[in-house]
Amino acid sequence: MLRTARSLTSNPCDAEDLLQTALTKTYVAWDRIEDHRALDGYVRRALLNTRTSQWRKRKVDEFACEELPEPAGQPEPDPAEQQVLHDAMWRAVMRLPDRQRAMVVLRYYEDLSEAQTAEVLGVSVGTVKSAVSRALGKLREDPELSPVR
Repeated sequence: MLRTARSLTSNPCDAEDLLQTALTKTYVAWDRIEDHRALDGYVRRALLNTRTSQWRKRKVDEFACEELPEPAGQPEPDPAEQQVLHDAMWRAVMRLPDRQRAMVVLRYYEDLSEAQTAEVLGVSVGTVKSAVSRALGKLREDPELSPVR
């Protein structure tokens, strides 16, 4: 059985884990196995099915490549410039009407969903959508934020 597991995997440790998993599945299904003389075939099938299932669930996050995907030597943003931008954005938000400001703060600073924002303010989701849309339009047109674009 271990040889079969080793032929299904490239790592001996993975083969041992695979065999243990298949044997555990066989043990759990012991009462359902009608012909105990065909137990080897059942375990081999459990090995193959378990390995196939592992292979399907495998998620490939990294790919080997010649070049790094990050551009080399990109300068870090200046903390002073970031603070200036933050201050300008906050001043622009403070110039919004109270209701729009509340919705923008709840949606984007507090990270609430549209439904949660509507519930907190006691309005409909559509009201939140339209008010936030108008508020973002005003922020886009704010002269203090125009150098950012």
